[in-house]
Amino acid sequence: AIVDVPVGPELLGRVVDGIGQPIDGGASLDNCKRSRAEVKAPGIIPRESVSEPMLTGLKAVDALIPIGRGQRELIIGDRQTGKTAIAIDTIINQKTKADPLACIYVGVGQKRSTIAQLVGQLDEREAMDNCIVVAATASDSAPLQFLAPYTGAAMGEYFRDNGKHAVIFYDDLSKQAVAYRQMSLLLRRPPGREAYPGDVFYLHSRLLERAAKMHR
Repeated sequence: AIVDVPVGPELLGRVVDGIGQPIDGGASLDNCKRSRAEVKAPGIIPRESVSEPMLTGLKAVDALIPIGRGQRELIIGDRQTGKTAIAIDTIINQKTKADPLACIYVGVGQKRSTIAQLVGQLDEREAMDNCIVVAATASDSAPLQFLAPYTGAAMGEYFRDNGKHAVIFYDDLSKQAVAYRQMSLLLRRPPGREAYPGDVFYLHSRLLERAAKMHR
């Protein structure tokens, strides 16, 4: 990919669009370090084993199905069952930790009002200082919705590669797949089942495999 996005601690507390441009009315991010939105996932050898817990602050999760640092976890459920609430609670609970994780929330295809409400909630609980919100809303173009998760991954990788830990929430990847389908059909690529292109699984595997624990 030739797209590069701003990365670094300066983004904490900010709301940016699918390519990292600020949309919260704050200062510009022109002087930040930049990183490619899409890079190759690290190999097996440099990865650390998943052995350190990633505490969510939710007792049901931490006690019954603990999540480890470097792990990927699917939050699945019907509409209005509280999937986003789990992500928000995890972000809010990080501020009580001695060594809080940098939190990156990637909202794809959400309503603008939903993103504004989420940012308001995090501000109210003073959790926004340790969080980056990447928002590619339903009114944004398909390419922005397609790029937003890769932008969030690049921002998380900056913290990982500089000796810190980060947690990224993609909400949700099915809407990214719909945006990718839209782009592929416009480019006249051969459609597969439900008109999704054949490489729709590679779309997500190359994103999710970038999550890794690289240091203790």
